[in-house]
Amino acid sequence: MSTTRAVWIFLFVLTVVRLALLNATQLSPDEAYYWMWGQRPALSYFSKGPGVAFVIRSSTALFGDNEFGVRFWSPLFAAGTSLLLYYFAYRLFSALAGFWTVVALNITPIFNLGSLVLTIDPLSIFFWVAAFYTFWLALERSPKFSWWWPFTGLLIGLGFLCKFTNALELISILLVLLLTRDLRREFLRPSLYLLLFVFALCTIPPLVWNSQHAWITLAHLKARGSLDHAPGFHPLELLSFLGEHFGTYSPLLFLGLVWAVIASWRRAAQSFKVLYLLWFGLPVFLFYTILSLNKAAAPNWDGLAFLSLGILAISYWRERSAARVAAKNWTKAAVVLSLVMSALLVALLVNGRGLDFRGRDPSDRLRGWRSFAEAVNQVRSDFEKQTGKPVFLIADARDRASELAFYLPDKRVEGPGHPPVYLPESQDMVNQFSFWPRYDEFVPMPPNAARDANEVYTEEQGENLFVGRTALYLEQGKPERAPRNIRGAFGRMERIATIEVRTGGRLLRTVQIYACYDYRTMPL
Repeated sequence: MSTTRAVWIFLFVLTVVRLALLNATQLSPDEAYYWMWGQRPALSYFSKGPGVAFVIRSSTALFGDNEFGVRFWSPLFAAGTSLLLYYFAYRLFSALAGFWTVVALNITPIFNLGSLVLTIDPLSIFFWVAAFYTFWLALERSPKFSWWWPFTGLLIGLGFLCKFTNALELISILLVLLLTRDLRREFLRPSLYLLLFVFALCTIPPLVWNSQHAWITLAHLKARGSLDHAPGFHPLELLSFLGEHFGTYSPLLFLGLVWAVIASWRRAAQSFKVLYLLWFGLPVFLFYTILSLNKAAAPNWDGLAFLSLGILAISYWRERSAARVAAKNWTKAAVVLSLVMSALLVALLVNGRGLDFRGRDPSDRLRGWRSFAEAVNQVRSDFEKQTGKPVFLIADARDRASELAFYLPDKRVEGPGHPPVYLPESQDMVNQFSFWPRYDEFVPMPPNAARDANEVYTEEQGENLFVGRTALYLEQGKPERAPRNIRGAFGRMERIATIEVRTGGRLLRTVQIYACYDYRTMPL
């Protein structure tokens, strides 16, 4: 059997297994949040471009609003990324290099997690790999013009619409051209500028949306990267950032990758392949390493860096393994350890009970949401029967509001575009909920509507349709009392229920439910 056929069979079987596991866990809060985006199409969103929202909308349109429908594309993007890396490594080195690249990728714990849930990362890495592959094809045809140039710009642009970090691939392209003497002439040709032009077209939707929403994404990204205050130097944050990679990428695999990158550094001057692979990885890693000097970045944020560097590491260790027994044993141990870690991760995810790690299981974020939503639905139903009036729901945080929006049996909304569950009113723009219809907003009154002389109207003589109504407010934990923006906006409130969500005898979360009567808006 040829190596290429073996790779295709391996990925086909693996993709079928992954598709079969999509319903094994409930949605993570991020997935539920992005599902809500997909229900409300827009040019862009608070923290990301529209890519993930449109992908989820396309799959839920086919398969419905369920876990499989939300996650359908994730195993397919994982397979597509694997195939692109295989053919690229094959082109640069050999079929066996491509095969081991695919194996290493698919036994990496964080990649396996990304192939079973749908967030921005599966989309982002697919377009990143596709772009550095097509750019290589464009350079192969240089100095002749080829359509690979604008196509590369399109792929980077599509990646940018999924995750803004993908724009750093332009830095990689410029560095490769600048550091290679024979390629510097590309700055005098129109091909590069056509690539940049096509990419620029893809930035229009987020730019238009942000121009209409006070450039909120820039403010969010500054806060996310801890750039909204004076920079500092915190060595422990940097060590935390680097240390987490050993757990999420597998200790020996990540150590082997770092070793290979350092050992290959000097070879970049003699080998264009090495230079190319280095500079399509290092800018992203260095960017987040610098940010982590102040506050540690999450280990998935720089995942784009390890795709080209992974190919470089495979090439490096294959050469060493062929000549040295110790290196061969090292690579075997790395593969076995990573495979075991990935198998345990998948087993943990599909195990409905979870494990108890000192009272907490990291995979608990994917458990208990359906039973939680059903309990909330029952409390609401009972309360409405008791009072005879409909209520609206407010949750304390985005995660719970998103999960309830997805899993509530009765997904009632108060009007077009309204979410099924609101967040507490606030003047701060904290997430996408701030831009959807809210219970504290004023809507224009009909021109000939009768006005109560004793009422005070604001927001250009608008009215609030929730005034006088009752809400149920949900807050996780055991707070002594509800927050000020809830207490100040209602006439009175009382705790009416406590929901404890358990799995396998373990307590996942405790949520208090308050009845909030006579909404009157927050005083200005």
